[in-house]
Amino acid sequence: EGMALPQRILFPPEEICMDWQQRQRPGAGLCNLGSTCYINVILQCLTYTPPLANYLLSRDHSQLCHQQGFCMMCIMEAHVRKVLHSSAKVIWPRAVVRDLKFIGEEFEPDMAGDACEFLRCALEAMQRACLRGSSNLDVSSQTTTIIHQIFGGFLKSRVTCLRCQAVSDSYKAFLHVLLDIKAPSSLTTALEDFVTPKKLDGKYCLKCNKCEKKVTSSKWVTVYRVPKVFTVCLERAADHTGKKISKIVEYPEYLDLRPYMSDTAGEPLLYSLYALVVHSGDTCLDGHFFCYTKASNGLWYKMDDESVDNCGIHAVLRQQAYLLFYAR
Repeated sequence: EGMALPQRILFPPEEICMDWQQRQRPGAGLCNLGSTCYINVILQCLTYTPPLANYLLSRDHSQLCHQQGFCMMCIMEAHVRKVLHSSAKVIWPRAVVRDLKFIGEEFEPDMAGDACEFLRCALEAMQRACLRGSSNLDVSSQTTTIIHQIFGGFLKSRVTCLRCQAVSDSYKAFLHVLLDIKAPSSLTTALEDFVTPKKLDGKYCLKCNKCEKKVTSSKWVTVYRVPKVFTVCLERAADHTGKKISKIVEYPEYLDLRPYMSDTAGEPLLYSLYALVVHSGDTCLDGHFFCYTKASNGLWYKMDDESVDNCGIHAVLRQQAYLLFYAR
């Protein structure tokens, strides 16, 4: 309905395994190579994303990859193997820092960065690596890579002209969702706000194809297709000055995405929290990032650069979260 079917499936979704295929204690901590805590937290959260780790540990990508030079999938594969399989207590993520400019032009090895932005660029770099060698692909086929099959969903945007009631639908793929937390005090109220229809008037007026002019309209965004891993960034930047929204936003261990769907009828769509990133500091432009991840042994750990410490779910749910990772 309304969305073109892919002409090619690049990775079969039935081959994605959501449960850990190898259970073990947590892996190594990551050395901070200057101002790289924003990189370390994302590397740790991706390492403890079960379907991604399962795939990377299988070495399926590198066995078929003929890329000369930078390949984000090969880098991640080597990194995840090293973190989870070596006996080292601390690992230097040198390959990632060395190739930082290929991941995102805005990143400098000796400058602080934003964890949410690094996540976006890292996923896009992995996506580009998965598409390499597949030319002239239609847009729908591009969303069938292993990366989109794990992290990707679709949003549906329905615009209704408030003058003639004409309706137009559009669809957009996403790898993570950015939520406004200025008013909401919980993840669920932020999601409710996200899917509440917004009135577009004044300078936000859109052109109605039926009325043939700019009119006041209503825009309603909902989740059309859910991802296997739902990643949320809580927008803590109050404005462009770097002023930070430091309040606690409550988030559950288990989340049902059904109420935020285009079609709210049907079974609950349950997700469980397995990783989160915390930013500590007075402004968004400085400070420190650390994270909490659930290892394959089912236990939670606080990961703060080199240190990896066992902790309980109560500590995990009391944080000033910045990024939240939920698995289906």
